[in-house]
Amino acid sequence: MRFFLPLLALFATAAAPQGKPVPGIVRVRLVTEAGPIVLALDARRAPKTTANFLAYVDDKRLDGTQFYRAARRIRDGRFGFIQGGIGTDARRFLQTSVPLEPTDKTGIKHLDATISMAHGSNPDSANGNFSIMVGPNPGLDAKPGFPGFAAFGHVISGMDTVRKILAEPSGGGSGAMRGQMILKPVKILRAERLDGTPKPTGGPRPWLIGAGAGS
Repeated sequence: MRFFLPLLALFATAAAPQGKPVPGIVRVRLVTEAGPIVLALDARRAPKTTANFLAYVDDKRLDGTQFYRAARRIRDGRFGFIQGGIGTDARRFLQTSVPLEPTDKTGIKHLDATISMAHGSNPDSANGNFSIMVGPNPGLDAKPGFPGFAAFGHVISGMDTVRKILAEPSGGGSGAMRGQMILKPVKILRAERLDGTPKPTGGPRPWLIGAGAGS
């Protein structure tokens, strides 16, 4: 009987876009210029990372941002990951970063369609930038001597949009991002919570100062 439980949970989550909310799973829709992407965030296994992402969603800090990176594999460009979010726009940063919830603690690996938080050299520096996997990327998982990145959910609808963004022409960049910056970034028009009640932080929204009504 235990063998069937993970399968039942998987089927329940997969049905979530049109069905009823699944306990512990929070769905978020990203409406992009390339099409919609629906995410299922795992608040049970990665509660801090999920709460951080939802704060950016509920505050509308991701509205009007973009997917700016297409990291394609050298040997097979159909796979890799895309990265998006607030970039370096300090006006959209929340005051606090989220502590890393590593994959060896959460059990959420970087498999196809997984969403993961980006961070800098400090693993506890994640803010409003994230990546979506196309194919597995085990190199982003935690391992001895490497904390990895915090995976916290997966795409349940819209992987065709994700693959379309990965195929966008890219170039520029430096270091690990060399050649991976999308030449015409794909705009994230809005990010909206589909489950539960939005809980905006109530903090200042300086990125809206001087912006038009649609920003």
